[in-house]
Amino acid sequence: MDVTAALLHRLADAADAETLPRFRRSMGIDNKRPADFDPVTEGDREAERAIRRVLAETRPDDGILGEEFGATGDSTRQWVIDPIDGTRVFISGVPVWGTLIGYYENGRARAGIMSQPFTGERFWGDGREAQRSWRGETAALQTRATETIEAATLFTTSPRLFKDEALGRFEALEARCRLTRFGTDCYAFAMLASGFADIVVEGGLQPYDIAALIPIIEQAGGVVTTTAGGRAEAGGDVVASANPRLHEAVLRIVGA
Repeated sequence: MDVTAALLHRLADAADAETLPRFRRSMGIDNKRPADFDPVTEGDREAERAIRRVLAETRPDDGILGEEFGATGDSTRQWVIDPIDGTRVFISGVPVWGTLIGYYENGRARAGIMSQPFTGERFWGDGREAQRSWRGETAALQTRATETIEAATLFTTSPRLFKDEALGRFEALEARCRLTRFGTDCYAFAMLASGFADIVVEGGLQPYDIAALIPIIEQAGGVVTTTAGGRAEAGGDVVASANPRLHEAVLRIVGA
C-alpha cells in the first residue's frame, strides 16, 4: 500500500481549512431529506471539494466516494469521504463531529484519518499503526483490554437509530454495560481506539460513516464488524469493540 500518513494529513488539512472557520458561525443549512431532517451545510460541501482537489493532484487515478458528491472513477483504489460526520452536532456547536477520510483497496479499508480541528485532534491508521496527535504530541493508539460487558463503556449516537428487534438487542446490551453515553458520532469510535471506551454500536451506517474508522480501530487492537459478524466496509448495523474477546461477547447479544 502506497498511502502515507503525510497524504492523510494533507487531505485533512484541506478539509479543516473549510470546516473550522464555519464552526459556531451563522450559516445556511439545507435539508437533504424533507421527510425528517438530514442537514447539510456549506462546510460539508466545501470540505469535500477541497479533499477532492488534493486527490485530483496527488491520486488522479483513484476512485472517490463522497457523501455530498457521490462516486467517481472505477479504480480498485477508492477514497471514501465524509466531510463532516456529525453535521447535526456541527450545527449545534458541539465539537464531537469530525472529517472522515478512508482509503479502500479492493473493497478493504486499509488506511484512514479522523480530524477534529476545533479540539486540534487527529486519529489515523496508515496501514502500519494507529496514532493520535494533540497539542503538538503524537502517541500510538491502543484499545483497552476490557473482557466483560459488565465492565464496559458503551457508546451510540442514539438508540432511535435502532428499530424493532435491533432496538431490543441494543437495550439488552445496554442493560449489562457499566456505562452508556449517547450523541458522540464518529468521536465515539476515536475514543474506543484511544482506550477510553469499549463498545460502539451504530445502526444504518453508510460506507463513508465507517470507512476511515475501520483501520484506525483495527490498527489500535480493536475489532469492527457488522452486527452479523461480517466486514463493515459497506456500512449497515455496525459494532466495534476494544478487543476480540469482548467483541465475541457483544455479538452474542446484538448479532443479527
